[in-house]
Amino acid sequence: MTILEIMERANSRDTNLVVAFIKDAVMRIQSNSEENLKVNKQNITKNTRDYNLPTDLVALKSISILDTEDDNKYKRISRLSHEPNVTEDTSP
Repeated sequence: MTILEIMERANSRDTNLVVAFIKDAVMRIQSNSEENLKVNKQNITKNTRDYNLPTDLVALKSISILDTEDDNKYKRISRLSHEPNVTEDTSP
């Protein structure tokens, strides 16, 4: 299907808007599919709150931590029940 056909079906004349919708749809499909999963392991350190994530990260599926006191089993960290407080880092 071409962009022109999509524009005709959606009854739209704005090409840039339709292309933006298509790009958004592709990004949503990529973020919902589990086709390209990667595992990233990092060592945690005491009193460190922030860790670097891969630059090509689209969605975060789960976070686990190795519990050395429980037979070296990985324990999943549950998601937040509320939105985190996000601030802009203005330090140089």
